[in-house]
Amino acid sequence: MPSTTTLAETTREFIRTEVLPIDDAHDGDVEAAGGDDLRMRLQSLARERGLLTPHAPVEIGGLGLNMTDRAPVFEEAGYSLFGPMALNVNAPDEGNVHLLAHVGSQAQRETYLRPLVEGRWRSAFAMTEPPPGAGSDPGALLTTARKVSDGWLINGRKRFITGADGAGFLIIMARTSGEPDSATGATMFLAPATTPGITLDRHVGTVDRSMIGGHCELTFTDVLVPDRDILGEVDEGFGYAQVRLGPARMTHVMRWTGAAQRAHETAVRYATERRVFGASLAKLGMAQQMIADNEIDLAATRALLREACGALDAGERASKQTSIAKTFAAEALHRVADRSVQLCGGLGVSSDLPMAKIARELRPFRIYDGPSEVHRWSIAKRAVRQYGSGVQ
Repeated sequence: MPSTTTLAETTREFIRTEVLPIDDAHDGDVEAAGGDDLRMRLQSLARERGLLTPHAPVEIGGLGLNMTDRAPVFEEAGYSLFGPMALNVNAPDEGNVHLLAHVGSQAQRETYLRPLVEGRWRSAFAMTEPPPGAGSDPGALLTTARKVSDGWLINGRKRFITGADGAGFLIIMARTSGEPDSATGATMFLAPATTPGITLDRHVGTVDRSMIGGHCELTFTDVLVPDRDILGEVDEGFGYAQVRLGPARMTHVMRWTGAAQRAHETAVRYATERRVFGASLAKLGMAQQMIADNEIDLAATRALLREACGALDAGERASKQTSIAKTFAAEALHRVADRSVQLCGGLGVSSDLPMAKIARELRPFRIYDGPSEVHRWSIAKRAVRQYGSGVQ
């Protein structure tokens, strides 16, 4: 296997020569750029360079990168909004590869994981529901799965299901025991998207436009899933969700760091060349403060990411580390993009430079994979448990 440094350098060259021009030509709108046809074309080029799905298990066709080794490669991919799609490391597929590799049976790995790793299928992770169902609180899960003689019948609704339009299969979270607001009793099911009873009701309009397959609302009406397509064990779905969510939050950080880095580099280049009040903009104190603050936010994001990835690679659950890194990064990287917009003035909010689209795509990260407020609540609860006992 090539070294991580070599992989990152190869990714850098591929993204900047093959992917970035298409991204810029279409202002980061993946459907306008060609949707799945574009994905398959770019993934074919990535495959030729040995870059496709590098985090997947070696025996399935990947390179087996651990979390720490993914960081520089995924960051280089994220330099373009279409880069993660081109390498097959975008959400939700990246997280679903991780989940299936850790939880799936051998038959499920062949049926679902292999075509996902090879880029023949996309996937979706169907957990979030319309109110009052599951969202930031997974325990509010309302979608149900009822045991029948030939499997399980799933009924319910899902919303904000990224990539559902055009997906080859879904991972569906449904309640198999317990009551809503219970933190137990969920089960994960695998279902081809063509399974009778799965209806794509609509695309939910959102500010971001780079996620292939959109963010969709689905209805499940007596969707029959055989026992062989239970992912893991019955009633253990919430636990398996943690197997997926912690690493997936960190790979989000990796990808968005690449996008924020591009915004920063572009803004510094512009500020160096732009002359105002008789001097280079980059020599003015207020501009220098924004540039310095961007450098600080990027460095701090990478440091927190390294700590969290190290803990995950050591086999820890790393809930605290991933929550801290995700919360800080979601806000810090958006600050980087926002300052970059400001440095470039009118051009910063135009499509002539990439900052506006990067800021647009970054903003939802403070909500996706857990709002910052929910992560702060979780971080605070851990601190109170650790330090609060006996405090006067």
